[in-house]
Amino acid sequence: MSKRSALTRRTSIVLAIALAALAAGTGIVAASNVAAGLTGSTDVTVPTWLYLATGGGTVGASALVTMLVTDRDVIGTYHDRALEASADRLLAAGSLLLGAVGLVGLALIVAAGLAGPNIGLVSATVLLTFVGGRALLTIVTYTVGNPWPALNPWRRIAAALPNGYESYPDAYRSWPAVVALLTFVWLEIVAPLTSSPDALLAVLVVYSLFTISSAIVFSPETWFRRGDPLSLWFRCYGAVAPIQRTDDGLELRYPGSRLSDDDLVTDSSLVAFVIALVWELTFSGFIVTPLGVRAIEALVGFGVPPVFVYLGLLVGGFALFWKVYWLAIDRTRERAETYLSRHYLGLRFAAPLLAIAAGYHFAHYVGFGLSLWPSMLDALAMPLSPPPNPTQYALPGWFGYVEISGILLGHVLAVWIAHTVSFELFPGKLQAIRSQYPLIVFMVFFTMVSLYLVSQGTMSPPYVPS
Repeated sequence: MSKRSALTRRTSIVLAIALAALAAGTGIVAASNVAAGLTGSTDVTVPTWLYLATGGGTVGASALVTMLVTDRDVIGTYHDRALEASADRLLAAGSLLLGAVGLVGLALIVAAGLAGPNIGLVSATVLLTFVGGRALLTIVTYTVGNPWPALNPWRRIAAALPNGYESYPDAYRSWPAVVALLTFVWLEIVAPLTSSPDALLAVLVVYSLFTISSAIVFSPETWFRRGDPLSLWFRCYGAVAPIQRTDDGLELRYPGSRLSDDDLVTDSSLVAFVIALVWELTFSGFIVTPLGVRAIEALVGFGVPPVFVYLGLLVGGFALFWKVYWLAIDRTRERAETYLSRHYLGLRFAAPLLAIAAGYHFAHYVGFGLSLWPSMLDALAMPLSPPPNPTQYALPGWFGYVEISGILLGHVLAVWIAHTVSFELFPGKLQAIRSQYPLIVFMVFFTMVSLYLVSQGTMSPPYVPS
């Protein structure tokens, strides 16, 4: 048997075992009757411990399976193979078209916020922001490719104005984007952004002034690459996608293979941004569970204002995730017995977490986006006087299984990417395998936490303005 045939056969066996493990995990989750996903209450018909252990076991089993792949040629086949295409004219035309769409979309959001009805999921302002941007555009970004650099209206406005008056301070790195992202998540909870177009428009105006003025001072190229939260949001999620933009055009890669590159996460502030992406989804899931609601009510009962309770939970949880991640990196360095620095290992192993973020985002927002997609179309057709009862799709009960599969697939992909990074960093096979144990424990634990939050059903978070 030729070497290529042996590699192909080995890869096929590994993929078959991984898919079988994933199918088993999804099957037991389906048996748990989590049909409502993140949008309703659930009744788990099997013991909770079995439900959680099966989900975590799926990721653990996939980790054991990936460890069987120790041939660097097999790993390189997945992560280095790409189909490249030079499409300069097509990209230029597409950029102009998407740029026009972005500017028109921003104008519609502002016009509907000023002159349209002040009713949450009827307003084009709310629907375009949350259904179009937060949900559907983000899903397109990590499943297909990142259109945001061409679509971004704020970048085009800033580029048309005089700019570049100051050099961007190196000490800033991407920390402004981290702070802004956490601020947006907090405002999404404590301010009536989904129910009041006026409140949402005020936040969008403040963001517009902030990001355009920053781009004018530091230059659009620098600001939207390092400091703008939306640009980093889409760039990070876009790294999971199969279609990637290069200096020579476009390339088609296996999903997630970009996450093993060493130029994606280049400093500790980007590690923080990746962790913030993962944490904000966990936080959004936690505060609507019965456990989260009881915790919030208990803290408010001690006299802490609700807005500070949510802020404390958001920042405290982020700090905890940050600490746990670096503890896992410390254990990884010890297990690998390497001279590579803690900082460098932290940079290289952060990118695989984006696969987890994509899977959890999918579980949170695919049902939300699909059910409200026709409402957004109704609002776009008549942004100043949309129909008072917009159309909504009722998703079938089995759709909850799709959401659960998104979580599991994201974690399985993250395990595979971490496996690849280990074999790139460490020359010995046993050294590379030992290095993965702490991160696998971290991912299995986070899988079980994610599935537990999904299984709890949802309640309205207390003390939130409507």
